[in-house]
Amino acid sequence: MRYLLFSLTALACYSAEPAVPADVILERAVDYSSIPHGKLAMDIARPKAPGKYPAVVLIHGGGFSGGTRESYLPMAIRLAQNGYVAATVSYRLTPTYQFPLPLHDVKAAVRFLRAKAAKYSVDGEHIGAIGESAGATYSQFLAVTRNMPQWEGNGGSKEQSSSVDCAISYYGRSDMRRAYDGSRNAATALPPLLGGDRNSALDAHFRGSPLNWVTPDSAPILAIHGTRDQNVPFEQSTILIDRMRSMGIEAELETLAESGHGFKGADADRAFARSLDFLNRKLKPKLLETRRLMVNDHGPGGEILCIAWPSGRVLWRRPNHRATELAVLANGNVLYIEDPKGVVTEINQEQKAVWQYKTDKAALVSVQRLPNGNTLLVDDSVPRVFEVTPDGKTVWNIEKPEFKGKAMRRARRTAAGTTIVAIQIAELLLEINSQGEIIKRQEFPGRLPAYAMPLPDGGMYIGLAGPGEVRRVDASGKITATFSGVESTARMAWSSGYTPTPEGGLIVSDYMGGRIVEFDAKGKVVHQLKNFPWSVTSIALLK
Repeated sequence: MRYLLFSLTALACYSAEPAVPADVILERAVDYSSIPHGKLAMDIARPKAPGKYPAVVLIHGGGFSGGTRESYLPMAIRLAQNGYVAATVSYRLTPTYQFPLPLHDVKAAVRFLRAKAAKYSVDGEHIGAIGESAGATYSQFLAVTRNMPQWEGNGGSKEQSSSVDCAISYYGRSDMRRAYDGSRNAATALPPLLGGDRNSALDAHFRGSPLNWVTPDSAPILAIHGTRDQNVPFEQSTILIDRMRSMGIEAELETLAESGHGFKGADADRAFARSLDFLNRKLKPKLLETRRLMVNDHGPGGEILCIAWPSGRVLWRRPNHRATELAVLANGNVLYIEDPKGVVTEINQEQKAVWQYKTDKAALVSVQRLPNGNTLLVDDSVPRVFEVTPDGKTVWNIEKPEFKGKAMRRARRTAAGTTIVAIQIAELLLEINSQGEIIKRQEFPGRLPAYAMPLPDGGMYIGLAGPGEVRRVDASGKITATFSGVESTARMAWSSGYTPTPEGGLIVSDYMGGRIVEFDAKGKVVHQLKNFPWSVTSIALLK
């Protein structure tokens, strides 16, 4: 069974009685577990339309001593509108109660949703939770204590499992022993929870740290954290993610530069977009896997991969000796540089080689199949742009020795018969005619252009770095759309590759940032895949 945890308290709008849309059912004060001298309750928002929906448990923050489940009602409703059953939960607080009793409570909440799946339209195979600040510590615990019965407690629905599949942590503490350093509230928040400070209750601090319970069986975690958090230092997320990755567990980190404890404005929007995308990928992967994306890994793995988009599930892979580019042809075949020293291969939809070009003493960095059946290539060792026929004969060859050492990168033939080629270190885009004459130069100071894609209307997409950005320009050179860039909440480091979507959007790979982002036609982030082990230089949608 698969479960997800993550936190969005900072994104919720606080309201005692939020408006409930017509397509949502909201049930208040549903008892989910009995405790001495009382009961614990949750509020549940779910889609009105019949069906089974993934569920999300929302765990509020408040320094372990405060906060209420009602603060999450707006977010619960918003999630319900996005096809989730969302439950905001109460749990026991300090100083009356100490760890691990609050963890027992949130585990009971997960069990309750599974036990009452039919009543509340829950897909029992896909349940998640969200934790923010103190609640994020408990969401981490739910991820790292799967199949550990000692943490279950005496709450209700004991016949069900509380194991989770993944977690999202908004600025949560992972190591209580180190949590005092750089924190302005740890000295008051942690001793009541753990029975003393780290000097008098060191064992309790060890036991109360999710970091110390990470095992190969732990669920994946997405941590979202601001670098200027003065309550929970940013380090609390980085050490958790590093520990998980060292054990081979999927773990993702979303860093919000200069953001503090509790996100606002653009930071909140970015955090929510990242969280919802993660939630969709983990709880609705089959619904989202409507496309296949080819990915070129230039890193140590040295391979091309076909992945389901946007889940990132690898469907198949082939070695490429750390080459830099691939392309998907009109017939669905894949053309790629198999060896940058001199091998280009075309494979069919069964991954069988149907064409190959070989040369030697080359540094191939670009490949394009032309409408006439020939193949356009770039050899950066000369450097040169050249065209070969299907039988491997060179029919066009333009050398540009003045740009040797300046990183000649991708070349693309235009509808007019000219060729656009990027000279990255020289910060240039050149347009070359059939005689090899430069008929147009475009300068991009400090932006390291690597790839320009000519469009049928005479415009083009241009990929830049510092920050990563893809511009759409018209035939006159006027910018008509921007994907990422300085003003974007999805700011990238280096836009190494991109591929248009049928809806008018763009999927962009961020080479230095280690992610692939899908934008809609207005430049809004639709999906995002991060923290994978590939160094992506080229992507293309597979037909």
